[in-house]
Amino acid sequence: MPYVMVQQQYDRYTAQDQLVWKVLFDRQTALLHKRAATAFGQGLAKAGLQRSALPRFEDISKRLHKATGWQLEAVTGMLDDATFFGLLAERKFPATVWIRSMEQFDFIQEPDLFHGIFGHVPLLMDRAFADFLHFLGRVAAQHLHDAPALARMERLYGFTVQFGLVQEQGATRMYGAGLLSSSGEIHHCIADETTRRPFDLATVLHTPYSEAHVQEHYFVLNSWDQLTESVAELAALLSTGWELKPA
Repeated sequence: MPYVMVQQQYDRYTAQDQLVWKVLFDRQTALLHKRAATAFGQGLAKAGLQRSALPRFEDISKRLHKATGWQLEAVTGMLDDATFFGLLAERKFPATVWIRSMEQFDFIQEPDLFHGIFGHVPLLMDRAFADFLHFLGRVAAQHLHDAPALARMERLYGFTVQFGLVQEQGATRMYGAGLLSSSGEIHHCIADETTRRPFDLATVLHTPYSEAHVQEHYFVLNSWDQLTESVAELAALLSTGWELKPA
Protein backbone atom coordinates (compact mmCIF):
# COMPACT_ATOMS: atom_id res chain seq x y z
CA MET A 1 0.00 0.00 0.00
CA PRO A 2 1.21 3.57 -0.69
CA TYR A 3 0.62 4.64 2.91
CA VAL A 4 2.03 3.51 6.23
CA MET A 5 -0.24 1.70 8.66
CA VAL A 6 0.80 2.07 12.27
CA GLN A 7 -0.17 0.84 15.69
CA GLN A 8 -1.47 3.39 18.14
CA GLN A 9 1.09 2.52 20.86
CA TYR A 10 -1.14 3.96 23.55
CA ASP A 11 1.47 3.79 26.31
CA ARG A 12 3.57 6.39 24.51
CA TYR A 13 1.05 9.15 25.13
CA THR A 14 2.26 11.53 27.81
CA ALA A 15 0.37 13.15 30.66
CA GLN A 16 0.42 16.32 28.56
CA ASP A 17 -1.23 14.46 25.66
CA GLN A 18 -3.96 13.21 27.98
CA LEU A 19 -4.48 16.74 29.29
CA VAL A 20 -4.78 18.12 25.76
CA TRP A 21 -7.53 15.58 25.01
CA LYS A 22 -9.45 16.45 28.18
CA VAL A 23 -9.25 20.21 27.69
CA LEU A 24 -10.19 19.97 24.02
CA PHE A 25 -13.05 17.58 24.78
CA ASP A 26 -14.48 19.89 27.43
CA ARG A 27 -14.10 23.02 25.35
CA GLN A 28 -15.56 21.60 22.16
CA THR A 29 -18.54 19.93 23.84
CA ALA A 30 -19.35 23.25 25.52
CA LEU A 31 -19.00 25.21 22.27
CA LEU A 32 -21.10 22.71 20.35
CA HIS A 33 -24.06 22.79 22.74
CA LYS A 34 -27.05 23.67 20.54
CA ARG A 35 -24.68 24.16 17.58
CA ALA A 36 -23.89 20.57 16.54
CA ALA A 37 -26.17 18.32 14.52
CA THR A 38 -28.18 15.79 16.51
CA ALA A 39 -26.24 12.92 14.95
CA PHE A 40 -23.03 14.23 16.52
CA GLY A 41 -24.25 14.03 20.10
CA GLN A 42 -25.80 10.64 19.51
CA GLY A 43 -22.65 9.33 17.85
CA LEU A 44 -20.41 10.69 20.59
CA ALA A 45 -22.28 8.57 23.11
CA LYS A 46 -22.47 5.48 20.89
CA ALA A 47 -18.73 5.60 20.23
CA GLY A 48 -18.03 5.70 23.96
CA LEU A 49 -15.87 8.81 23.69
CA GLN A 50 -15.18 10.34 27.09
CA ARG A 51 -13.18 13.24 28.45
CA SER A 52 -11.35 11.10 31.00
CA ALA A 53 -8.78 9.56 28.65
CA LEU A 54 -7.53 9.47 25.08
CA PRO A 55 -9.53 6.90 23.09
CA ARG A 56 -8.03 3.58 22.14
CA PHE A 57 -8.32 3.01 18.39
CA GLU A 58 -8.99 -0.70 18.79
CA ASP A 59 -11.99 -0.11 21.06
CA ILE A 60 -13.45 2.67 18.92
CA SER A 61 -12.97 0.67 15.73
CA LYS A 62 -14.88 -2.29 17.18
CA ARG A 63 -17.83 -0.09 18.15
CA LEU A 64 -17.75 1.61 14.77
CA HIS A 65 -17.71 -1.67 12.88
CA LYS A 66 -20.62 -3.00 14.91
CA ALA A 67 -22.67 0.14 14.28
CA THR A 68 -22.06 0.84 10.58
CA GLY A 69 -19.49 -1.61 9.21
CA TRP A 70 -16.66 0.92 9.25
CA GLN A 71 -13.28 0.63 10.93
CA LEU A 72 -10.41 2.95 11.75
CA GLU A 73 -7.13 2.77 9.86
CA ALA A 74 -4.30 4.28 11.90
CA VAL A 75 -1.88 6.17 9.64
CA THR A 76 1.18 8.37 10.04
CA GLY A 77 -0.15 11.51 8.38
CA MET A 78 -2.08 13.00 5.48
CA LEU A 79 -2.74 10.78 2.47
CA ASP A 80 -2.95 11.56 -1.23
CA ASP A 81 -6.46 11.73 -2.65
CA ALA A 82 -6.32 8.36 -4.43
CA THR A 83 -5.24 6.50 -1.30
CA PHE A 84 -7.70 8.35 0.91
CA PHE A 85 -10.75 7.77 -1.26
CA GLY A 86 -9.66 4.19 -1.90
CA LEU A 87 -9.84 3.55 1.84
CA LEU A 88 -13.28 5.13 2.09
CA ALA A 89 -14.47 2.75 -0.62
CA GLU A 90 -13.48 -0.10 1.72
CA ARG A 91 -15.28 1.46 4.70
CA LYS A 92 -11.96 2.30 6.32
CA PHE A 93 -11.43 5.73 7.79
CA PRO A 94 -7.79 6.86 8.11
CA ALA A 95 -6.96 8.62 11.37
CA THR A 96 -3.61 9.87 12.61
CA VAL A 97 -2.34 8.85 16.04
CA TRP A 98 -0.60 12.09 17.07
CA ILE A 99 -2.39 14.76 19.07
CA ARG A 100 -1.83 18.51 18.84
CA SER A 101 0.09 20.55 21.40
CA MET A 102 -1.35 23.20 23.69
CA GLU A 103 -0.09 25.84 21.26
CA GLN A 104 -2.22 24.36 18.44
CA PHE A 105 -5.55 24.37 20.25
CA ASP A 106 -7.49 26.75 18.05
CA PHE A 107 -6.50 25.62 14.57
CA ILE A 108 -4.32 22.97 12.92
CA GLN A 109 -3.50 22.58 9.23
CA GLU A 110 -3.13 18.79 9.33
CA PRO A 111 -5.56 16.39 11.01
CA ASP A 112 -4.58 15.01 14.41
CA LEU A 113 -6.15 12.36 16.62
CA PHE A 114 -8.67 14.79 18.10
CA HIS A 115 -9.87 15.85 14.67
CA GLY A 116 -10.08 12.28 13.40
CA ILE A 117 -11.76 10.73 16.42
CA PHE A 118 -13.81 13.52 18.03
CA GLY A 119 -14.60 15.19 14.70
CA HIS A 120 -15.29 12.24 12.38
CA VAL A 121 -16.20 9.15 14.39
CA PRO A 122 -19.52 10.39 15.87
CA LEU A 123 -21.02 10.99 12.41
CA LEU A 124 -19.63 7.67 11.18
CA MET A 125 -21.72 6.01 13.89
CA ASP A 126 -24.80 7.20 11.98
CA ARG A 127 -25.88 4.62 9.38
CA ALA A 128 -27.14 7.09 6.76
CA PHE A 129 -24.06 9.30 6.98
CA ALA A 130 -21.72 6.31 6.94
CA ASP A 131 -23.44 4.95 3.84
CA PHE A 132 -23.13 8.34 2.11
CA LEU A 133 -19.39 8.43 2.80
CA HIS A 134 -18.99 4.87 1.52
CA PHE A 135 -20.91 5.84 -1.63
CA LEU A 136 -18.60 8.83 -2.13
CA GLY A 137 -15.59 6.55 -1.73
CA ARG A 138 -16.93 4.01 -4.22
CA VAL A 139 -17.59 6.67 -6.84
CA ALA A 140 -14.14 8.16 -6.29
CA ALA A 141 -12.60 4.68 -6.55
CA GLN A 142 -13.71 4.58 -10.18
CA HIS A 143 -11.58 7.66 -10.89
CA LEU A 144 -8.43 7.06 -8.83
CA HIS A 145 -6.18 7.89 -11.79
CA ASP A 146 -8.19 10.95 -12.82
CA ALA A 147 -6.76 13.90 -10.88
CA PRO A 148 -9.43 16.42 -11.98
CA ALA A 149 -12.21 14.04 -10.91
CA LEU A 150 -10.57 13.49 -7.53
CA ALA A 151 -10.24 17.24 -7.10
CA ARG A 152 -14.01 17.54 -7.52
CA MET A 153 -14.51 14.77 -5.00
CA GLU A 154 -12.24 16.62 -2.60
CA ARG A 155 -14.36 19.77 -2.87
CA LEU A 156 -17.56 17.85 -2.22
CA TYR A 157 -15.94 16.03 0.70
CA GLY A 158 -14.44 19.24 2.07
CA PHE A 159 -17.62 21.31 2.04
CA THR A 160 -19.68 18.48 3.55
CA VAL A 161 -17.74 15.99 5.65
CA GLN A 162 -15.19 18.54 6.82
CA PHE A 163 -17.07 21.83 7.01
CA GLY A 164 -20.73 21.09 6.39
CA LEU A 165 -23.79 22.67 8.00
CA VAL A 166 -27.35 21.31 8.03
CA GLN A 167 -30.81 22.67 8.79
CA GLU A 168 -32.44 20.85 11.69
CA GLN A 169 -35.78 21.95 13.13
CA GLY A 170 -35.37 25.46 11.81
CA ALA A 171 -31.82 25.93 13.09
CA THR A 172 -28.44 25.70 11.36
CA ARG A 173 -26.29 22.97 12.91
CA MET A 174 -22.69 21.87 12.38
CA TYR A 175 -21.73 18.38 11.24
CA GLY A 176 -18.37 18.85 9.48
CA ALA A 177 -15.41 17.44 11.42
CA GLY A 178 -13.28 20.52 10.77
CA LEU A 179 -15.92 22.56 12.58
CA LEU A 180 -16.65 20.07 15.34
CA SER A 181 -12.98 19.78 16.32
CA SER A 182 -11.86 23.42 16.02
CA SER A 183 -12.91 26.34 18.20
CA GLY A 184 -11.32 28.77 15.76
CA GLU A 185 -13.37 27.39 12.88
CA ILE A 186 -16.56 27.43 14.97
CA HIS A 187 -16.15 31.08 15.95
CA HIS A 188 -15.36 32.01 12.36
CA CYS A 189 -18.35 30.08 11.02
CA ILE A 190 -20.89 31.73 13.33
CA ALA A 191 -19.56 35.27 12.78
CA ASP A 192 -22.06 37.66 11.20
CA GLU A 193 -19.74 38.48 8.30
CA THR A 194 -19.15 34.84 7.32
CA THR A 195 -20.84 33.57 4.15
CA ARG A 196 -23.21 30.62 4.67
CA ARG A 197 -24.96 29.49 1.49
CA PRO A 198 -27.66 26.93 0.71
CA PHE A 199 -26.00 23.73 -0.48
CA ASP A 200 -25.87 23.43 -4.25
CA LEU A 201 -23.55 20.96 -5.98
CA ALA A 202 -22.67 23.24 -8.90
CA THR A 203 -21.72 26.07 -6.55
CA VAL A 204 -19.73 23.73 -4.32
CA LEU A 205 -17.73 22.40 -7.26
CA HIS A 206 -16.85 25.93 -8.37
CA THR A 207 -15.80 27.12 -4.91
CA PRO A 208 -12.06 26.92 -4.08
CA TYR A 209 -11.33 24.67 -1.12
CA SER A 210 -8.32 24.58 1.18
CA GLU A 211 -7.67 23.36 4.71
CA ALA A 212 -4.68 25.69 5.15
CA HIS A 213 -6.91 28.41 6.59
CA VAL A 214 -10.42 28.90 7.91
CA GLN A 215 -13.08 28.59 5.24
CA GLU A 216 -14.40 31.60 3.37
CA HIS A 217 -17.70 29.88 2.56
CA TYR A 218 -19.87 27.26 4.24
CA PHE A 219 -22.76 25.33 2.69
CA VAL A 220 -25.99 24.44 4.49
CA LEU A 221 -27.95 21.28 3.65
CA ASN A 222 -31.74 21.54 3.58
CA SER A 223 -31.84 17.87 4.52
CA TRP A 224 -29.43 14.97 4.94
CA ASP A 225 -30.77 13.46 1.72
CA GLN A 226 -28.83 16.06 -0.24
CA LEU A 227 -25.57 14.28 0.63
CA THR A 228 -26.35 11.06 -1.22
CA GLU A 229 -28.13 12.96 -3.99
CA SER A 230 -25.04 15.11 -4.59
CA VAL A 231 -22.79 12.05 -4.94
CA ALA A 232 -25.19 10.46 -7.41
CA GLU A 233 -25.36 13.71 -9.39
CA LEU A 234 -21.59 14.06 -9.49
CA ALA A 235 -21.19 10.41 -10.51
CA ALA A 236 -23.58 10.98 -13.41
CA LEU A 237 -21.69 14.08 -14.50
CA LEU A 238 -18.35 12.29 -14.41
CA SER A 239 -19.73 9.38 -16.44
CA THR A 240 -20.47 11.79 -19.30
CA GLY A 241 -16.92 13.13 -19.37
CA TRP A 242 -18.05 16.44 -17.91
CA GLU A 243 -15.25 18.90 -17.18
CA LEU A 244 -15.26 21.57 -14.50
CA LYS A 245 -14.89 25.03 -15.99
CA PRO A 246 -12.87 27.61 -14.07
CA ALA A 247 -14.97 29.72 -11.70
